[in-house]
Amino acid sequence: MNIAIDVMGGDYAPEAVVDGILLAISNLAPEETILAVGPADTINKLLAERAYTGSQIRVINADDVIEMGEHPTRALSQKPNSSIGVGFALLKEGKADIFASAGNTGAMMVGSLFSLKTIEGIQRPAIAGFIPQTDGSHSVMLDIGANADCKPEMLEQWAVLGSVYAAATRGIERPRVGLLNIGEEEQKGSILTQATHALLKANDKLNFVGNLEGKDVFRGKADVIVTDGFTGNIVLKMGESIYNIMKEQGMVNEFVDRTNYENYGGSPIIGINGNVIIAHGASSPTAIMNMIKLCQNIVKSKVSQKIKAAFENN
Repeated sequence: MNIAIDVMGGDYAPEAVVDGILLAISNLAPEETILAVGPADTINKLLAERAYTGSQIRVINADDVIEMGEHPTRALSQKPNSSIGVGFALLKEGKADIFASAGNTGAMMVGSLFSLKTIEGIQRPAIAGFIPQTDGSHSVMLDIGANADCKPEMLEQWAVLGSVYAAATRGIERPRVGLLNIGEEEQKGSILTQATHALLKANDKLNFVGNLEGKDVFRGKADVIVTDGFTGNIVLKMGESIYNIMKEQGMVNEFVDRTNYENYGGSPIIGINGNVIIAHGASSPTAIMNMIKLCQNIVKSKVSQKIKAAFENN
């Protein structure tokens, strides 16, 4: 397994990314390799300063960097030798099994759509987030920000994507799917949620459990939570803010601690012809380490291939 990591992505790159990679090394199998993508001189210097002498980190040179504020499409076209551009090239050429970055989210989305393309039959890919549950598990929520304006058919497809993902990565036989709404009754909600409810209810490939209200999001009532990207992004960041507020006030709570993004490492883009992870821009070494663990799980589960097979069989 070759895991490509954008060493220049994130607010604290490259130091935090290199430190995170080194934390993850002990969790790698002998046949697993980290492809550290970025300026070779910079990466090799950091590895030497940290006295790394192993063989499971392979440095892949990329001279340019796409900064956080750059226009995604323009930056990718003008900087093909950026760490993100080279990372996608490795993925497209089959030299990497997965590519992960804490860098420019827009560039990661654009690179996924143009380099790997959407799986045939899927209208729009989604970004999946992980929502902790009071029973100790976590649910997959999608979309969490890639698509603010949605159609009911898109949410129905994300329900299928989330179900395949939960089944492949967590071993759940028939993942429970819930639709985030303002009431439990099926006639409640916006035009979008009412139409989506009807589609999910009629889809016999889904284990649809109905609407979930905001109070149900953390209560273990669904393994997959479906919503539009606008709402999903707000819910995810609200959870993160609660963790940060409690931390600032010196308060510790086991459940709230699990809303910390560092625990999950990143968010997979689901519905593309390949494996891509977008990590938080403020990723610490711990977050990068967990991002690499997520990469391992996704590649081993073959979730991308299973999603492709699910839509080919429709």
